[in-house]
Amino acid sequence: MQAHGFVHQYGDNVDTDVIIPARYLNTASRQELAAHCMEDIDSGFTARVRPGDIIVARRNFGCGSSREHAPIAIRESGISCVIASTFARIFYRNAINIGLPILECPAAAGEIAAGDELQIDFDTGEILNLTTGKHYQSQPFPPFIQNIMQKGGLMGSLASR
Repeated sequence: MQAHGFVHQYGDNVDTDVIIPARYLNTASRQELAAHCMEDIDSGFTARVRPGDIIVARRNFGCGSSREHAPIAIRESGISCVIASTFARIFYRNAINIGLPILECPAAAGEIAAGDELQIDFDTGEILNLTTGKHYQSQPFPPFIQNIMQKGGLMGSLASR
């Protein structure tokens, strides 16, 4: 499994309230959630994001409430992966459950810049910055989590059994 896209960069402590503001949580529409993704921290995000793009952030990405709407909004907006130094624990699990690939890589999170073009190999954990030529190594997911991601999330993985 691979990803390729351009970087949207954020800092520390990006919480679920800015990923998808609470005023939109009363909808079950994934497209509606995507339309409001990141709008309280980056009002131009949905206009700029293209399928395959990648979010790179610093520490504690996805902190705040335990809503799984946040990784759903990110995935449905077209983001193919989130790279961060660290993730909030509940966000990490919710992302896996809905099939949003996430990688912890402090070196990449600290050096990759907005607009950089990345290529990611989820099988090996390799992140290649095509803009700078720099390689980063993250921990690849074990096979059972790769299966969850390939099936679009936990429910898809369970349904395929």
